[in-house]
Amino acid sequence: MRERIRHLLLNWLVFGLCYPIANLLAQQQQRQVQRSLAIALDASIPFLPWMGLPYASAGLLFTLVFFLVRSAEQLRVASRRLTLATVTACLVFVFFPARFSLARPVVADAVPATLFRWLELVDQPFNQFPSLHVAYCVIIWCALRPLCHGVVRALLAAWLLLVAASTLFTWQHHLPDVAGGLLWGAATVLAIRPGATRRHTVAFHYAIMAALLVLLGVGALRSWIAAYAAVSLLLIAAAYHEKCAGFLRKRGGRHPLRAWLLFWPYLAGYWLTWMLVRLRDRRRPPFVRQAPGLWTGRRLSDAEATGLPQGCHVIDLSGELAEAPALRRHGYSHFPLLDLQAPRPGQLRQVLAALARLHENGVPVYLHCAMGYSRCHLIARLYMRKRRRCPIRSTS
Repeated sequence: MRERIRHLLLNWLVFGLCYPIANLLAQQQQRQVQRSLAIALDASIPFLPWMGLPYASAGLLFTLVFFLVRSAEQLRVASRRLTLATVTACLVFVFFPARFSLARPVVADAVPATLFRWLELVDQPFNQFPSLHVAYCVIIWCALRPLCHGVVRALLAAWLLLVAASTLFTWQHHLPDVAGGLLWGAATVLAIRPGATRRHTVAFHYAIMAALLVLLGVGALRSWIAAYAAVSLLLIAAAYHEKCAGFLRKRGGRHPLRAWLLFWPYLAGYWLTWMLVRLRDRRRPPFVRQAPGLWTGRRLSDAEATGLPQGCHVIDLSGELAEAPALRRHGYSHFPLLDLQAPRPGQLRQVLAALARLHENGVPVYLHCAMGYSRCHLIARLYMRKRRRCPIRSTS
């Protein structure tokens, strides 16, 4: 339930941030926003005030889908599809704005009038192509169709079709907007496939952050720095998607200038996080002894490095932070592993083999990642498990 609520709040936050901003930007330049995608057939579509009810129910369906899917994978798939549809559609709204071409009639009946007054707080005559209502209907149908059968499935299909049709009969969208929503929803479903969400979690979130930077920083603030940072985050997303652990080109414990030029938001963010972790854990030891001759922890400062045993060989698993100068001068090996991402078997074998060679020669080892939370402990656990199964024989 905690995960369901977290995904729901994240999606409502993204929608509540992106959709009104796109509306506001179009409203500020409404004199310039005259583009309409209306076709001749749109003029014959009647305005039906009571269709405001199914139109307004889209928000309820949007919420319920997070509690109706059954597995964690189904939850991640539905959540990411909705997030991706929202962010990418809002990018189109901002950079290719369009407006509804007809003036909506005055609604006399009390209930529909109340509905439309509420809708007008969110929906202006902008944010036209593609119709997010229709894209959401496609995504919700793909999420819930496998979970229901018979009459329930037929009722779900009928209501989603009614919601999609209501975008026309409430005079909120034109026919090309609806067609665009169908294509947008289908493209989002194809982009986020079941079974792959866990492998691409980090890549997905970096890509969404890049899109938000473009939307808010470039679209709203016209900032070239935001555009620069967005390109950097997209490159990081691509590196995580391809599992390219060495994309920062760290050599001898240092990053080249081009790494800073391309990935400065990423590197600066890790450096700031490392400083905050040091501050929070200042009363704890920066490293711990896991086994005879093996210590693990985070990236150390020069002062903290003095506490390591003499002749200690450093195995650095972090690509994000430059190594402390005191630890680069002697025994130092770098095996970059992506943070928050499961390493490949070949990467694990490489690190474990290096660790075994050093232990066979009686060399103490300091194994560390950026913050000392996951990567170094994973390698240490695997190595100690392997040693228990195949103990190293001492030679004399």
